[in-house]
Amino acid sequence: MIDRSILHCDNHLLVVNKDAGLPSVPDESGDESLFDLARAWVEDEFRKPGRAFLAIVHRLDRPVSGVLCFGRTSKGASRLSEQFRDRTTRKVYWGVVLGEPREDSGVVDHHLFKDRTRNVVSVVPEGSEDAKRARTSWRVLQRREGKALLELEPHTGRSHQLRVACRALGTPIAGDLKYGAPEALPDRSIALHARRLEILHPTTREELAFEARLPRLAVWQGWSQA
Repeated sequence: MIDRSILHCDNHLLVVNKDAGLPSVPDESGDESLFDLARAWVEDEFRKPGRAFLAIVHRLDRPVSGVLCFGRTSKGASRLSEQFRDRTTRKVYWGVVLGEPREDSGVVDHHLFKDRTRNVVSVVPEGSEDAKRARTSWRVLQRREGKALLELEPHTGRSHQLRVACRALGTPIAGDLKYGAPEALPDRSIALHARRLEILHPTTREELAFEARLPRLAVWQGWSQA
């Protein structure tokens, strides 16, 4: 059950703290997804006969944890999807990285190409075929024993953008074998967490902000929750 992971629910919106390792939506693995669990929760919580309406409006990579929202009505889903598409939402991530950046803050601005056959993203020169610009602000929240806790804010929505940005800084995300980490974490997650999400409510237009607690995993222990 995902009761403890529910951050918010109303007639148009459901917000959940996703566990790392859980697919956002059903995929080729056949594993149960957060979408499946969330829809089952809605059906049980509101005694819905048959299949409850639920729509995905954005996603998190499977090994990433944190705030994820769904639309509970077609109107809500459409308006939320528009916000994510138009980049009017604000997403803030925390990541535990291996090594310490030289500076305390900055912006990673480069162009990325995704090899869809291998599901790997690379930095390429501007003007390269199918290259897309990716821009990420970052700052160091804490430094400790050769590691750092970074706050990361994407200003574009590219695949694996934050993971590649951390590698570009010379500080890969802990557990991220695909982008430079030397070893996996015990649960095969990566230490990247969608900490905060700011949106407008799809019908009332109220400004909403949601924060997700850090995972209860060893890699996150000892870092500030502030």
